[in-house]
Amino acid sequence: MDVLMPQLGETVAEGKITKWFKSAGDAVKPGDNLFEIETDKTSMEVPSTSAGVLAEIRVAAGDVAPVGAVVAVISDGSAPAKSAAPGVQAKPAPVAAAPAARTIEIAAAVPIAAGAPAAAARPTAPLDPFHAVRTPERNYGPARLATGSYASPLARRLAAEAGIDLTRISPSGAHGRILARDVEGAIASGTGRAAGAPPASGMSAARVKALYEEGTYEEVALDNMRRTIAARLIEAKQTVPHFYLTADVLVDRLEAVRSDANTGAPKDASGAPAYKLSVNDFVIKALALALMRVPAANAVWAEDRILRFHGADIGVAVALEGGLITPVIRTANAKSLMAISNEMKDLAARARARKLKPEDYQGGVSSVSNLGMHGIREFAAIINPPQSTILAVGAAARRPVEAEDGGIRFVSQMTVTLSCDHRVVDGALGAELLAAFRHGIEHPVGLMV
Repeated sequence: MDVLMPQLGETVAEGKITKWFKSAGDAVKPGDNLFEIETDKTSMEVPSTSAGVLAEIRVAAGDVAPVGAVVAVISDGSAPAKSAAPGVQAKPAPVAAAPAARTIEIAAAVPIAAGAPAAAARPTAPLDPFHAVRTPERNYGPARLATGSYASPLARRLAAEAGIDLTRISPSGAHGRILARDVEGAIASGTGRAAGAPPASGMSAARVKALYEEGTYEEVALDNMRRTIAARLIEAKQTVPHFYLTADVLVDRLEAVRSDANTGAPKDASGAPAYKLSVNDFVIKALALALMRVPAANAVWAEDRILRFHGADIGVAVALEGGLITPVIRTANAKSLMAISNEMKDLAARARARKLKPEDYQGGVSSVSNLGMHGIREFAAIINPPQSTILAVGAAARRPVEAEDGGIRFVSQMTVTLSCDHRVVDGALGAELLAAFRHGIEHPVGLMV
């Protein structure tokens, strides 16, 4: 039985094996942990789903393998055990100047002996419901185009990678079907490129390094998290039409209510309070209620349609060493501030320990990114697709404002910036959502009932 690298989320394309709990030749039974994997978002142990002997380890600890790759083989014990031998199924990845984990590519699991019949080259096995199934790493658009033509899957992928507009290509396939050769011809001739299409990639590492004197820098290899963050942020800025709305929000009442609530929190036998509300807890609840009051903004873009939700799932950016992750609080609009506070503390702790499950961070309709604790007054955040908005929260500070009698008085304010996907949220709708959020923060008692 082949042991495959499992799929740990829709956006997860590979995983790094950090530890093997079993060695080649060890007996295993269902439920025994085989190895631990680390993705860009989480870490988890992978158990065996069958009994037998771990006959072969194909991906050693420290190596990276794509989803669906065969990382080990479990046999009935009749075959001799083999230790990790990546040469069987891998070809070397390009070696950077800085040390980096090797990437194991999917290849044939069974070597073909010389002279073997062609049928032996494609061994078959009954469907095993416990085997992970590799899913596409990216959706390259619908097969049917706006022109009425159809494009093959390979043609769609090649066009997306090269920035080619399929509607500007003449199909050569049967029944008006655009084939890969049509896209390759357009790439070769330079025709069909989408207007404003970005280049396939930025400057190469060699070109960047050539701009700096050797010895003035050190090279740091990218880990899975940083590589994924870079790819998703580029995708977000290139494919999501952002616009930004900024407002100052009074927080004097909120601070007073929060202080009273924390002072009156019940304590356990050891004297620890049952909860300790933060400003961020109020922000999460206020944004969730604002989305419910402005239902047209409680939606996401889904290419050929908009999805509107019955509840408000709010992601919260959590900083990790070397990156960040956005766990999601489900139906935050229906939860108390105490429940939000305790759930957020649990999610943040598990995020920093890399123990989040895919269902903990996938989805969501909007997010909160709070840098107020770092003294940042104002900033604009990048939307996390497929979400349609993200709220950037700055630090609260005492600021002078004009009083009703024309004098000057000081108030506590914080500056928030709402980033919006213009495909879903227009300017007036975004302003309405931000006004609803500001009302909730400036009347915090309403968030507690």
